[in-house]
Amino acid sequence: MNWPNRLSLMRIGSVPVLTLLLMLENAMWARYAALFLFIAASITDFVDGHIARKYNLVTNFGKFIDPVADKLLVLSTMVMLSWHGLLPAWIVVAVLFRELAVDGLRLVAVEQGKVIAAGKLGKIKTTCQMTMIITHLVYFAKFPLLHYLAYWLLIPTQIAVLVMTIWSGVDYFIRNKEVLHG
Repeated sequence: MNWPNRLSLMRIGSVPVLTLLLMLENAMWARYAALFLFIAASITDFVDGHIARKYNLVTNFGKFIDPVADKLLVLSTMVMLSWHGLLPAWIVVAVLFRELAVDGLRLVAVEQGKVIAAGKLGKIKTTCQMTMIITHLVYFAKFPLLHYLAYWLLIPTQIAVLVMTIWSGVDYFIRNKEVLHG
């Protein structure tokens, strides 16, 4: 197994730890740990893709596991933020709807012998989601000095996520409409 795939699996492994940390409601150390773990896991998303492309380590397993790892990390953390009342549940539902719709389109494409690669808008969407989550975790952890900045960024980052979620989802279907007719 190559390093990019190991990093994706490490990202998946961080999900239960992150969830547990976010369940410890009154432990400030757990909030800090969750913030730093999420940042570290997010960085692995960018690093594994870079390494895979640079050293030609792209594998079919990697093409499958990387987006799964991203979705598990992002959606589980969003659910926990919603559980704490920091993120409206309907935003989580909108993101989940987009992810399931795009995954459904990918499955239909696979049945037709086609592979739909992630597009730039999807990568921007993931970056927006991770940025929003980090902003919310900074606010939740009451991180000194950054807490107030995070407060003012909560709504703008949510709007960016909604816009990119919808835009990238619609773009995905428009660019791959022939799959639906096949």
